[in-house]
Amino acid sequence: MTNTAGIDVGSTYTKAVILAQDGTILGRAMGPTGFQLRQVARTIYDLALEDAGLDETDIAYVIATGAGRHQVDFKDLHVTDLTACARGSIFLFPGTRTILDVGGQTMKASRVDESAKVISFRLNDKCAAGTGAFLEKTARYMGYETTEIGALMTTSKGSVPISGVCAVFAESEVINHLSLGTAPADIMQGAIESLTNRSVQLMKRVRAEPEFTLIGGILRFETMSRLVSDILDSEVNVPDADMVQHVQALGCALLGHRRLEKIGARGDVPATAGMQA
Repeated sequence: MTNTAGIDVGSTYTKAVILAQDGTILGRAMGPTGFQLRQVARTIYDLALEDAGLDETDIAYVIATGAGRHQVDFKDLHVTDLTACARGSIFLFPGTRTILDVGGQTMKASRVDESAKVISFRLNDKCAAGTGAFLEKTARYMGYETTEIGALMTTSKGSVPISGVCAVFAESEVINHLSLGTAPADIMQGAIESLTNRSVQLMKRVRAEPEFTLIGGILRFETMSRLVSDILDSEVNVPDADMVQHVQALGCALLGHRRLEKIGARGDVPATAGMQA
């Protein structure tokens, strides 16, 4: 059976997925990206291979995506985040027509057709207040780790407005609320509501239509998906557990199989590493 791999070198985390020809996920891995992009891509890839119980020789094609995709020196091809995101989302939820991807440093909304072709897309403004980094920074300022955000928000009894249009002004609001004795949980609730409102506005700019699929690290926290669902007055799709962070890597692995099919049909040799899809 032919296997492929997808590598997503994101600004915050790097993810890898090993995929069998029948669509079965054989292995996956994830870890902080840091600054040594080539090294972390190799490390996470090796961990995914170990999880799958496979060797590098068992992989027929590797596609990379993410901000650090150009640094993956063992790839056969690289694709954009939007392309990988669309392919992975459609695979998990075939009815997907609008995708919201909230990562650590970026937020993207895109509208796709049934073939996973991106029809339109919008990115957040160049400010951390519109990304997951703002939530993580807010948590750390209040003395909490990122892993504690979900549990913290479950204790919220309300929310306070965080309306700053940039991370610096928003942080000033957080400091002010703390000085007034506001509960950290309510501040965090306000921060995620602010992020949710920004994300929905981004979705409206691409003329969002159901089905809605939400992915990215911040969607680990059920509060955000529930808030988006309430504002849109519609059900939303969210991949299970940490799969919510592996969608783009999955999309790359899927595209790897598609690429192999085209190569086989034409009798070509594999594409040169680094070619753009």
